[in-house]
Amino acid sequence: MTFTPESEATSEEVADRVDEAIADNDVVLFMKGNRLMPQCGYSKRAVALIAEHVEEFETVDVLPALPEYREALADHSGWETIPQTFVDGEFVGGSDVLAELEERGELGETLAVE
Repeated sequence: MTFTPESEATSEEVADRVDEAIADNDVVLFMKGNRLMPQCGYSKRAVALIAEHVEEFETVDVLPALPEYREALADHSGWETIPQTFVDGEFVGGSDVLAELEERGELGETLAVE
């Protein structure tokens, strides 16, 4: 398969990348930017919250193909907003949901994968 830069990726290619990222990673965060350089406050907050409980997690930068990622993620989660967190293939939520789980003392358990 030939690699297409994300900025030129089709909706189908982005959907395949989303499917693979969700299937191949215990915890994956679709965000603006990356773990080291979040590009929005919500993404930065989500990274910080997840990193408090999990050392290893995948991040996917949606900015190079934002409309396509929004569409592909909405198919999985029903949400159009970014960031989005998936744990063991299941949609958990964005940074606000992660913060609520943290407040209730449930985030560590939610992110734990057996």
